[in-house]
Amino acid sequence: MIDLKRLRSEPAAVRAALARRGDAGLGRTLDEVLSLDAERRVILAAVETQKASRNTASQEVARRKKNGESADDLLADLKQSGDEVKRLDQQVREIDTRLDALLLTLPNLPHPDTPEGGPEANRVIRTWGNPSEPTEGCRPHWEIGEALGLLDLPRGAKVAGSGFPVFRGTGARLVRALANFMLELHTGEHGYEEVIPPYLVNQTSLRGTGQFPKFTDEVYKIGDDELYLIPTAEVPVTNLHRDEMLNEGDLPLAYVAFTPCFRREAGAHGKDTRGLIRVHQFDKVELVRLVRPEDSEADHQLLTAHAETVLQRLELPYRVLELAAGDTGFSAARTYDLELWAPGVGAWLEASSASTFTDFQARRAGLRYRPAPGAKPEFVHTLNASGVAFPRTIAALLEVHQQPDGSVRIPDALIPFFGRELIEPLS
Repeated sequence: MIDLKRLRSEPAAVRAALARRGDAGLGRTLDEVLSLDAERRVILAAVETQKASRNTASQEVARRKKNGESADDLLADLKQSGDEVKRLDQQVREIDTRLDALLLTLPNLPHPDTPEGGPEANRVIRTWGNPSEPTEGCRPHWEIGEALGLLDLPRGAKVAGSGFPVFRGTGARLVRALANFMLELHTGEHGYEEVIPPYLVNQTSLRGTGQFPKFTDEVYKIGDDELYLIPTAEVPVTNLHRDEMLNEGDLPLAYVAFTPCFRREAGAHGKDTRGLIRVHQFDKVELVRLVRPEDSEADHQLLTAHAETVLQRLELPYRVLELAAGDTGFSAARTYDLELWAPGVGAWLEASSASTFTDFQARRAGLRYRPAPGAKPEFVHTLNASGVAFPRTIAALLEVHQQPDGSVRIPDALIPFFGRELIEPLS
């Protein structure tokens, strides 16, 4: 959530920052917010004036009663002013409700260094490995997966619908090996604490990280329980410390979680429907960090490097893309996308987004810390990255490491978890 005090004191700067997102409607929302805030302050001033007048009148009533004088006129005035204070307080509450609802619709302010423009302005800041053009006989991952008995997409569609893949036999073994490999890397080398969060969350948790109200149509709701399947482990893990007061010594907090994720992908029908490129249920290892504001930028680079290490160990060529302001996610201030090269489909596939949210999520979720004993509380900065998402990683792994004889080579780092060096064709 945007800091209302900053909006009040620097309206032009906030307006200019939000304009970089390329959504003209945000300016109109800002106008409404500023108008309501001004109205609220006028009413609060009137309340204070009424209360001061009531205090003076109450003292005069006490004096008159002490001297045996009548105070009926003042008591009538006090009743009338009391009713007026109640009316004004109700107006303030109504404005607060409207203000909160509007502020929840405003995205985060882009980082000053974020490129200008929309998706066309995203810039490649580095690459790793040597992506190659598809060669003759280079197959897409869905063909490889089917030929090797790893994927059963038709039966997944039969059971749940399109976008719900089934991994079978060695394919299931590959998923398990990837999960163990990533978790061991992030807990053992990178220092994250592993957590297994709930896979269902409430509306408050989704509001805290920015999925609600913006992306209500993207999540799966569970009947009448007001619970939702998680679109990413970012939601439950970031909310672990919601409405808590942390100490400076507690930070940074670094968590890693392996969970299924569920996304309706509303509005994406017909896009990338083949194979594992766009699915409704998938596994992901998620990295979440809660840090001091002064450490935010350095931790963003660190977090991104941790996700990159996964791809390097899997020997998968990738590039790091810095998203432009108009393509940056709702809650994020700055984002680096890690895109894998998949030669079988001849495309770059996003496998991770590493984002810093500054204090945006922390304000929504009440994530605060005390910099020193007795010091004024401050909001933490939150960051997260996929470390990494499985579907496109598996797609790239099958396509990059496919062999002329139809087998798939297992990267050295994954062999201890997978237990073999090759996925061989079915006999």
